[in-house]
Amino acid sequence: MRLTQLIVTIVFVIGSTAWTSGQAKSPSAAPAAVKSPAAVRQQLISRQAEVKRLKQDLDRQESDSKRASERLQQQDHAIAELQKQLHELQARSASDSR
Repeated sequence: MRLTQLIVTIVFVIGSTAWTSGQAKSPSAAPAAVKSPAAVRQQLISRQAEVKRLKQDLDRQESDSKRASERLQQQDHAIAELQKQLHELQARSASDSR
């Protein structure tokens, strides 16, 4: 048990040291990530187009879902009607056989 705790502690220390050294290197790369206003505007236009497309897809899926739900309700109604007719026929045949 103590050996397991020791191994976990060593792995944690090594991992946190490696993570900390990786964090120290990150800030030097940050200034290169600055974009020009034109690039930002183009990215914004692209994202807006993607949002519009996603909204259209969502609307289409909701419409398809609504139509499918309506079809299921119609089928449920038809099944209920057929079951009613079946029960009536069974009741009629049971009374005829007496």
